[in-house]
Amino acid sequence: MKLYVTMTSPYARIVRTAILEHGLQSKIEVVPARTRETHSPYYQMVPSGRVPYLERDDGPGLEETDIICAYLDHLSDRPALMRQPHDADWQAGRLHALARSLLDGLAVWVRERRRPENERSPTILAHEADRTRRLLDHWEGEVASPLMRDGLSITHLTLFVGLEVASGMLGPQAIASRPNLADWHAELGQRPSLIATRPPERS
Repeated sequence: MKLYVTMTSPYARIVRTAILEHGLQSKIEVVPARTRETHSPYYQMVPSGRVPYLERDDGPGLEETDIICAYLDHLSDRPALMRQPHDADWQAGRLHALARSLLDGLAVWVRERRRPENERSPTILAHEADRTRRLLDHWEGEVASPLMRDGLSITHLTLFVGLEVASGMLGPQAIASRPNLADWHAELGQRPSLIATRPPERS
């Protein structure tokens, strides 16, 4: 099987981390995808042009981080990363939605920042920055949830990569000024899988 990624995509990082956590790196080849190129051959396989994309040996390919991670759970006998939404009285689903809200909003901000400076919307950039600050304040309390302190799940990985993007957006103080988030982020960041999947430094 092949996993198509860009090495700076936080969504792809979640799946790359899941592969390592499940011990599937010998079964899944990670392949750089040629995106944002006119007429890229990648678009013949993935019309949306999105990453990550998992080319399977046993059926049609899969895109969308959560679906791919659910499939990886199916391949592995290690603890599943995808918790059922109703676990702990729907707490698992609620927290995962909050983590995705943070990451998805940051993705909007990153895409806007990639536009030529004279085409960027100051309104969108300000909106997403304010939204991120509100969610970080909210997560300062939510990381005390037992589900965020117990084991490892897709929600942990989604929040972690979201915090990394937020730090690049707002500066290191975005995490450092929120002590609960800072402690949680520092502890989870010691996992070898997250260290191994750090994105390259931007020039």
